[in-house]
Amino acid sequence: MVQSSNPGPWPGGSFAVAGMDSARRGFFLVLGLVMVGLGIVGAFLPVMPTTIFLILAAACFARSSPRLEAWLMDHPRFGPTLRDWRRHGAISRRGKAFALSGMTLGYGLFFFGSRPGAWLAAGVAVLMLACALYVASRPAPPTL
Repeated sequence: MVQSSNPGPWPGGSFAVAGMDSARRGFFLVLGLVMVGLGIVGAFLPVMPTTIFLILAAACFARSSPRLEAWLMDHPRFGPTLRDWRRHGAISRRGKAFALSGMTLGYGLFFFGSRPGAWLAAGVAVLMLACALYVASRPAPPTL
């Protein structure tokens, strides 16, 4: 069992590594790596999100690998967004605009590409709207 005297560089970071069995740490490590992979794919596909997968990866790494968590949180491109989310639950205006635009585009592609029945279209619309409202309700990061 790994004992860590350092709780991690970020509030809430690496809190669960000490005292966690190796199988559980391994599970979170693999899950975190999968989330990073999905985030990388999302960086190149316009309708697939990136940030949510990286937020999930950081949470997994907080429970499995302080080194990978620090790498992700200190990343020059994604680190500031992840730190704003972790510290304040905040999403930048630019991030909200991209997220809401992506949701709208994704629903449009779903609706016109698959021509779903009325119930499925309405169900997906309600789910997307709930997600959009959640994103829109998040505060903006504090200015320095």
